Amino acid sequence: MSIHPTAIIEPGARVGQNVSVGAFSVVGADVVLGDDCTLHRHAIVVGHTTLGDGCEVFPHAVIGMPPQDIKYEGERTSIEIGKGNVFREMVTIHPGTGNGGGITQIGDDNLMLVGAHVAHDCRIGNQCIFANYVQFAGHVHVEDNVNIGGHTAVHHFVTIGKNAFVGGMTRVPADVPPYMIIVAARGTRSEVRMVNGVGLQRSGYSQDDIAALKDAFMRIYARRARFSGVAIQDRVQAVLDEKDVNSHVVYLCDFLLRSFAHGRHGRYLESLRRDPARRASWKYRPTDDLTINVEGGGVVSRLQDAPPESEPGVVELFAKADPGWRFVRWNGDLSGSANPVRVAVSTTRAVTATFAELG
Repeated sequence: MSIHPTAIIEPGARVGQNVSVGAFSVVGADVVLGDDCTLHRHAIVVGHTTLGDGCEVFPHAVIGMPPQDIKYEGERTSIEIGKGNVFREMVTIHPGTGNGGGITQIGDDNLMLVGAHVAHDCRIGNQCIFANYVQFAGHVHVEDNVNIGGHTAVHHFVTIGKNAFVGGMTRVPADVPPYMIIVAARGTRSEVRMVNGVGLQRSGYSQDDIAALKDAFMRIYARRARFSGVAIQDRVQAVLDEKDVNSHVVYLCDFLLRSFAHGRHGRYLESLRRDPARRASWKYRPTDDLTINVEGGGVVSRLQDAPPESEPGVVELFAKADPGWRFVRWNGDLSGSANPVRVAVSTTRAVTATFAELG
């Protein structure tokens, strides 16, 4: 262990083996540092923050200061950071809020370059790279193996799908589909440009998988598809309805259909937000307005009807197949094959769970 004489390790902090803390750094009383962590000079880690083994924090990075949310009232919230993450100079990460679940989570082996900011209640996956000054607003969910170019701004409640690539200086106001490259277009718009083929190759995807995703891209996003007169939801559904669809294409289509069906302004997580002041204006109906039908052998259970003060009008459904049957997908006012799935009942809805016999 190497602790510089000018560093401050507050009583109560838990510091693992072989940790290095540089000059003028501060480690708060409620911090947990895993083994082999390195804090360079002038690094600050405070609050209820846990860093996994092998993390590295560069000068003037600040992790754990109170969130920038006017709804935050000093409640105890936290940051959980996995193993092998690198936070370069001036990176800032804020803990969660009581209104947003209370925790900001970062997975393993991520690289955040100079000035990147992760706001309250964000969830970051594994092996992501965020270039200089990437800015995440609150409640953003980033899946695994995402690469984001510098000076990109991500709207709150956006979900960025796995293996996506976001070009530099892009405004991201809506969910980003997995496996795709999106870039800044004219004005403030961003657009899906192509499949992230290079990124997928580097992540170990087979040529067959990449070819299947490129074929799906052509049918959903290509100019000919866009000017065909067929709505994008119907184009996605047509891809999904084919036989023997590649599993990654299914993931892409389910991701898109979820945002189409439940996304407010293109952001699925907006339908699940816990802000009663704003949610009240969305005119949510009671969950009794949800009709559930079944085709084939199986049942659908409501796992959770969230209390009105936290998630009004949100229902979690689970489709359970009978012996000799398997769950296939949702139809009606709910699309895709995610199971369980959460539904925001903003209008009267009817959903159908479809099951097929095995063999």
